[in-house]
Amino acid sequence: MATQPGTDYIDKDGFRANVGIVLTRGNGELFLGGRVGGRGWQFPQGGVNRGEQVEAALFRELKEEIGLERQDVQLVASTRGWLRYRLPRQYVRDRCIGQKQRWFLLKLVSDESRLRFDHTAQPEFERWRWTDYWTPVREVVYFKRRVYVRALHDLGKIMFPEGLPPYPEWWHEIQAAS
Repeated sequence: MATQPGTDYIDKDGFRANVGIVLTRGNGELFLGGRVGGRGWQFPQGGVNRGEQVEAALFRELKEEIGLERQDVQLVASTRGWLRYRLPRQYVRDRCIGQKQRWFLLKLVSDESRLRFDHTAQPEFERWRWTDYWTPVREVVYFKRRVYVRALHDLGKIMFPEGLPPYPEWWHEIQAAS
């Protein structure tokens, strides 16, 4: 059922290597997972183990966090490089000061009934929903917002070749807080 945890890779600058997953049904809506214990909403994400290829980490995390296999999704795009964010001081541990993430856009090609959260002893999510394109920026914990904006802008160019969806009315509040 659960795989043995590996050793996370933290680079010389203190950033933990990580993959982020933006899952769509293909209609512009995105998967958003509700964290266990009501601790907010976010995209699936997880660490890259030392010596692990980034794409291998993507499919491992996809299975661990939301129960999907490689054949359940189509890999549409990824960010070209790493997108970084720093952790607030109270969350810094050891020498890890933040995360550097490669983000992947995946399209669900199987039935959503395949979504499951019981592939690890400590599930990340306990509920989920489909949201419009920009809602995850508002729902994620404040210190990840900027990286969500960057990832959605980068991947949205592929998802919406005619132009990104319009920003919601609340967008200026997010921009002002950044």
